[in-house]
Amino acid sequence: MKNPKKDDIWLHVQKIPGSHVIIHSNNPSDKTLIEAAKLAAYFSKAKNSANVAVDYLPVGRLRKPNGSKPGFVVFEGQQTIYVTPNRKLVEELKA
Repeated sequence: MKNPKKDDIWLHVQKIPGSHVIIHSNNPSDKTLIEAAKLAAYFSKAKNSANVAVDYLPVGRLRKPNGSKPGFVVFEGQQTIYVTPNRKLVEELKA
């Protein structure tokens, strides 16, 4: 994570390895939240699935246990959104 604020929104696919996404806002629009969830789903091992659960919560609720592996975090109080990964969205963002 590159300098997120405690109230920025963190997203990650539920129970599946993949990349996290940070929204630099504490109150993103529904469209932004859905697009960020689709990106998190696409850059995970669930990229070919149709209905992917993506957890999201403020960065300030993430905790890294002492001695844990790099990238491992624990959290509580998340919300979950279900999306289908979107390759077209990824290609549009790269353009």
